[in-house]
This record gives sequence, C-alpha cells and structure tokens, in this order.
Amino acid sequence: MNYLHHCSPPIIHRDLKSSNLLVDRNWTVKVADFGLSRIKHETYLTTNGRGTPQWMAPEVLRNEAADEKSDVYSFGVVLWELVTEKIPWENLNAMQVIGAVGFMNQRLEVPKDVDPQWISLMESCWHSEPQCRPSFQELMDKLRELQRKYAMQFQAARAASVDNSLLKEK
Repeated sequence: MNYLHHCSPPIIHRDLKSSNLLVDRNWTVKVADFGLSRIKHETYLTTNGRGTPQWMAPEVLRNEAADEKSDVYSFGVVLWELVTEKIPWENLNAMQVIGAVGFMNQRLEVPKDVDPQWISLMESCWHSEPQCRPSFQELMDKLRELQRKYAMQFQAARAASVDNSLLKEK
C-alpha cells in the first residue's frame, strides 16, 4: 500500500480488506482486487457507493472526498481482524454499518487484553479526521518497532525456557 500511495500519481485501492490480501507460503502478503482502485488525479476522489462498508472509512460511507487516508482506515480494520480473529461488524447489515461508522462515529470494540501499542495503532488508523491518520510509511515504521519488541520478548522467553530446562536437569 505504501508503494501504491507513493506512485506518481498515487493509486488509491478503495476496497482494502482481508479477503483482498493474498498470503503465500513464505508469508508474503500481496494486495489484490484493484477493481475499485483509482489513480488520484486531483487532491481527492469521490466514490460511487461500491465497496464493502465494514472496512470503509467514514468519509467514504458518507460519499465525501476520499484519499490515501481512506485506505489507512481500512487497514486499521484489517489489524482489528488479526487481533480479534472476528469479522468486523458481523451483527450489523451494510446500512447499519454505514449509519454507525459514517454518521454516529462508532468504531470496532477492541478487547481489553490487547497490547496498548496495537490499540493505539488501530485507533490512529480510525481517526475521524483523515488528515490525522498515519501514512502507510508511518505505519510500516510502527509495525517494525512492534516486530522488534515481540522478537526480543520471544528471545527472552526462549532463553528463560532453556534456563529452566537446564535447572530441571541438574
């Protein structure tokens, strides 16, 4: 997505959701289904009402101007899916989602036991003001930080496990 947004002119996907993300055996993710994508010729795009409301940014649901930050909102919903392993807004129909997200400023509920850094990342993607949402470059930087944090935690836990098994052997 960062690559698409840095093309000249930028390409806005407009239908970013988990089912449009393909994962290969090496865990490489590829973005698919560019049927609604548009090249950004102006400062913003308008939508024609197509797409999947559960992943769409509030401004898109209201049929207002959309830009790269609308894709960022959708990415925040994908992050929520990864954390919860649930379908977003599964108890609401499309019109209810449009009302709740687009007009009542509601957001997906994040479980309390989720790492606060993940919560912060998701919520930054869901900011009501698109210009306040991070860019995909900023998201990549934050995700790299989290990756380092979890790698260090994993290594520490693994070392502790090895130490415990050595103690048991003695």
